[in-house]
Amino acid sequence: MKDLIESKWEYILSLLETQYDISSIMINTWIRSLKIYEVKDKVVYFYVDEKLGENAVKFLRRKEFDLFLLSSIRETLNDSDIEIIIDEKKNFVSKEDDLSENNQSESYIEAISRSNLNPKYTFETFIVGDGNKHAHATCLAVADMPAQDNFNPLFLYGNSGLGKTHLMQAIAHYILQKDDNINVLYVPSEVFTNEIIDAIRNHTTTEFREKYRKVDVLLLDDVQFLIGKESTQNEFFHTFNSLYNDKKQIILSSDKPPKEIKTLDQRIISRFECGVPIDIHEPDYETRMAILKNKAEMDHLKNIPDEVFSYIAENITNNVRELEGALNKIGVFSKLMNESVTLETAKESLKDIINKDNIVSITPELIVKTVSEHMNISVEDICSKKRSQDIATARQIVMYLCRKHTVLALKSIGNAVGGKDHATVINGITRTEERVASDPAFKATIDTIIKKLNPKS
Repeated sequence: MKDLIESKWEYILSLLETQYDISSIMINTWIRSLKIYEVKDKVVYFYVDEKLGENAVKFLRRKEFDLFLLSSIRETLNDSDIEIIIDEKKNFVSKEDDLSENNQSESYIEAISRSNLNPKYTFETFIVGDGNKHAHATCLAVADMPAQDNFNPLFLYGNSGLGKTHLMQAIAHYILQKDDNINVLYVPSEVFTNEIIDAIRNHTTTEFREKYRKVDVLLLDDVQFLIGKESTQNEFFHTFNSLYNDKKQIILSSDKPPKEIKTLDQRIISRFECGVPIDIHEPDYETRMAILKNKAEMDHLKNIPDEVFSYIAENITNNVRELEGALNKIGVFSKLMNESVTLETAKESLKDIINKDNIVSITPELIVKTVSEHMNISVEDICSKKRSQDIATARQIVMYLCRKHTVLALKSIGNAVGGKDHATVINGITRTEERVASDPAFKATIDTIIKKLNPKS
């Protein structure tokens, strides 16, 4: 990362001038001379010119140039997790000496880097609510006693942005905190797939197997993106079996439960289901408020009124990343405009994200009602036990749209259509997906219903 920032340094400085209205004189006097001392765990340590010394550090912080520089770096590298620290070089040297006296801490930091973990994704920074408390408790149990038969593999599923990656990596942090010599590896499935393809193409499958089959804990994120080529899935299948048979912990995540991942062989799906599939639901209002306040505290965003937190929590309801992104935008907007954060400034800065005129809350009740009206089948019939073809089709469309446009668990979807069981819901969704893919007229019907659900979309 150090080389990347240095290579884009002039562009970063140009952003300060064009987007944050910092004069070229200020940039050339105070910022251009900054040097990178080191980069650790996505924290970039800048030191000032020794001739400028402590006064430069105070000036940069007082004028909040450090915040503008941070925003420019994050935008340039498209990475919101980056942090920066600006200080005198001598202070970094003394801190490094202090760290060298703590070998355990240093080895833990090295283990985090070696395992591809985000240092922020720990259990301590995870906000627990009704939608994720079951998943959180299960992950704690796995972290405390990895590779137990009842919890291997652990399969987390749920819509994007609900904290699956955070929980996966929290398990890894917990394990490494107890013993940083354990071989832990986190990898997105796309990276894993590409490595398999390269190994097959370059005849280096032995090296690939040595890398992955010797880990003690494998965390594979977004397994729905594992591609469908037979040779690739075959290599993955044997890697999975090798780890499982050797009593190594496997942790997987996906946006849907194993049975609904159509790109995978049945034998792989059956392996996924032999452990514990755990779903994560959208955070409720109280959890969203807690997430926002925790984020504000961690990012040192002070004096944000509760009504601003409430405004965000009421309007961004099903994605933790969007919640945090909205809070980040308010903080930057406030700094740029040199205004304190109020409900009015929050609404102004988030007007492209939260537009009341375009917001339609798509609920199961709205879906049932819309399907009922469009297909001329009563709500009572849709939620009944009747099995005639037209009623069954309407019911399956409701299941499909609930899955597609809400973050309800399968059980809740079943409840929305009269208490149907898990298997019935999966079957209804699958049948509808297959018909959408093969029948253009049916797909047009679905598209029309979706348009009715939110006419301004």
